Amino acid sequence: MTKQLILVSHGRFCEELKKSTEMIMGPQDSIHPVALLPEDGPEDFEKKFLATIENLDNYLVFADLLGGTPCNVVSRLIMEGRDIELYAGMNMPMIIEFINSSLVGVEADYQEKAAENIVKVNDLLAGLLVDDDD
Repeated sequence: MTKQLILVSHGRFCEELKKSTEMIMGPQDSIHPVALLPEDGPEDFEKKFLATIENLDNYLVFADLLGGTPCNVVSRLIMEGRDIELYAGMNMPMIIEFINSSLVGVEADYQEKAAENIVKVNDLLAGLLVDDDD
């Protein structure tokens, strides 16, 4: 079975991040967003998360924020003995890395991919301008 990706977040960020990624990479049936909505408590969110993973054997989870309710709920499941691979601080480069690594069948380094895509563009552009002067 193909590895699945669960996106968990405050509000609809996970749903919109999936949609934005699909604008670049096309439809992604292996990505499943689970949103913590304002009317949800931790128990409600846990029920939605468990329903999403119920029939999945091979998946990992990206959470929006370390220490936030979505991440904490999944963390508690891990501490209770569930075998869940969980990363916090999700962003689009991580999701694209998931898609690409799945397509070519290689292990992904999500932390490295996320970190290498944090760039102060002003510094990058300043470097280009200096190179143009040479």
